[in-house]
Amino acid sequence: MTVESALRGAAPHLLLDSLRTSLAQQYAASSADLLLVDYGCTSLRPVRPVQTPARVRHVPVDTGPVGRVFRTQQPYLFRDDGPTATVCLPVTVRGDRLGVLVVLLPPDRATAQSVAGLGRVAETLGHALRVADRHTDLYRSTRRTRALTVAGEIQWDTLPGRGCSGPAFDLHAYWEPAYTSGGHLLDWSATEDELLLVVADGAGPGTPAALVSTLALNAIRNARRAGLDLVGQASLTDQALYGHYRGKSALAALLLRFDLATGGIEVVDAGSPTLWRIRGSTTERVELDRQLPLGMFEDTVYATQRLRLLPGDRSVFVACDPGEPRSAGDGEAGDGPVARALAQARHLSCADAPRAVVRALREASPGAPESVLVVCLDWHGPETGRPGAATPGDGGPLPPPGAP
Repeated sequence: MTVESALRGAAPHLLLDSLRTSLAQQYAASSADLLLVDYGCTSLRPVRPVQTPARVRHVPVDTGPVGRVFRTQQPYLFRDDGPTATVCLPVTVRGDRLGVLVVLLPPDRATAQSVAGLGRVAETLGHALRVADRHTDLYRSTRRTRALTVAGEIQWDTLPGRGCSGPAFDLHAYWEPAYTSGGHLLDWSATEDELLLVVADGAGPGTPAALVSTLALNAIRNARRAGLDLVGQASLTDQALYGHYRGKSALAALLLRFDLATGGIEVVDAGSPTLWRIRGSTTERVELDRQLPLGMFEDTVYATQRLRLLPGDRSVFVACDPGEPRSAGDGEAGDGPVARALAQARHLSCADAPRAVVRALREASPGAPESVLVVCLDWHGPETGRPGAATPGDGGPLPPPGAP
């Protein structure tokens, strides 16, 4: 039986047991451990029971070889003078980074071919984890460094994840606070021809705001799955929110459709989060035709406008609660804090930039927002495609996994 078949047939809470048995048979692996990124994206935490507790433990995402594999999304092979070699592999599903798989092999089995095969195993494990999450709490419990609030639980159960990738684009998001909720809304849906994206400002802290966002998100999904265009999606969501809250809980949102063949964008700006574009050395805010927030008034009429992306463009969506970050004065433009944060993060990868921007905005003063959602979309274009990963190989003399 192949590793892939074993994972598909394993009970959801026994994925690692099945994986370990298969890897021992096919790769002579002495152990295999899985570390999952926590909700705050600050640390990688091992799924228990751990086979090699002396070597695999809770580690920060910013240090060590395991953190390096998570950040770079490239396999890492470490050989020392002992009886084993260590292979660290990213566990990722269509751009959404879940964690790192750490496998110990006999030195003579630690070849480039084995690392490539284990890379495919890690990818299959990621897909299996997505399915298993519907049937067990084991992996979600592992990801917690502390308790989630009820509002945070609602938000994590409704949002699609932190990332999504296709040949034409990379999309990554990050938000804080991660263990409570600012009521932000984020969703996407991709096909061969288009990417649909919605980003909304936070409705405020706590369960009531999370419920507003949940109602809006499900209304948008309902309209989208019924085949309605962006205007139809905005209108149905507007009606759902107004019908329930009578204008007392409106939601400022952006609804976008990206044409994956041309880079064309349709936008409905319903009182929106801000949209920024980084093109070459220029960072600028994209001014949109701002319309009424969803659910503010009955039967609001929405309209679209059109934009276009060029290969190499980066679009950044910034949603804050309450409102936008305030400038520090001294003649600074009102959106100065966002512009500074984007400038500082412009050379980071699409996956790392949102976290850096959120941290910069939350640490800014005065007027630092309590809750921030940042979504980064790198547009490669239909001809360019997404850059491929580097060929697995020997990573050199880094410390063993779990080392600080």
